[in-house]
Amino acid sequence: MKLRLMPVLLTALLSAALLFGGWFLYREFAVQEPLEKMVSSYEGVKQSHITINRNEVTLKLDLQPGTKLRELVHYINTEGKSIIGDRTVKLDVEEHSSEVLDDYWDRALFSVAEAMESRKYTVIPETLKELSAQYKNVAVTTEIDDKNVYVSLSDGTKSKFIILPREPETMGVWNNA
Repeated sequence: MKLRLMPVLLTALLSAALLFGGWFLYREFAVQEPLEKMVSSYEGVKQSHITINRNEVTLKLDLQPGTKLRELVHYINTEGKSIIGDRTVKLDVEEHSSEVLDDYWDRALFSVAEAMESRKYTVIPETLKELSAQYKNVAVTTEIDDKNVYVSLSDGTKSKFIILPREPETMGVWNNA
């Protein structure tokens, strides 16, 4: 019995295309698309892009000023639990900052870093409130959950969202600060 090379290669190629094509379609339409619709429907989310890997779900978000970041994270974790599973959720919030907001955050950064390092989280809102006297048009919101401290700065049109992890060993450099 002699095997012909062309039918064997064609069968292997067709099988691989069906297998990987089916996997891609499942991941796109049964996992990623429902999660993207859920996140995009949340009030304050202008645009979202989701990347799902084996161990991590990365959400690139474009948020409107005044969006409650902690509530959004809670919403994603509860409503998307069946899709996310045991993967970790990583947020990457697109920045629409201004010079005033950057200056505000630069002035608060050392006090906030010290509060994070010493785990005195109540100092953060106090520090930011003290700075509010110098920056009249800046609205500041601080929120906390079991994993992160969320700081939102807004001047009405521009916004800056900072997510500070509460775990000292993983804090390192705040890449979104």
